[in-house]
Amino acid sequence: MLRTPVNERRLHILEWLKEPARHFPPQRRADLVEDGVTADTVAAKLGVDRRVADTHLALLADLGLLRAKRIRLRTYYRRDEMRIAEVARMFEKGW
Repeated sequence: MLRTPVNERRLHILEWLKEPARHFPPQRRADLVEDGVTADTVAAKLGVDRRVADTHLALLADLGLLRAKRIRLRTYYRRDEMRIAEVARMFEKGW
């Protein structure tokens, strides 16, 4: 995790996913809070290609900061609050 460079886009994604209903439009097949948002939705918000958003989301999921959930043919991402709190505690302790 420490080798992964901090990226402003990834920080925005994490911040937006704190309150997804405030930052993203409603979805037809998934609940923004319970299920998360798709890479397409994040890409539109960032103003980038979906593949760029996929890369950021996959990295955050690999770090354990996001949870990925498949619904039909799409993957939805939401924050893993327990993991984020755990990481924050590590840094607070001077890890």
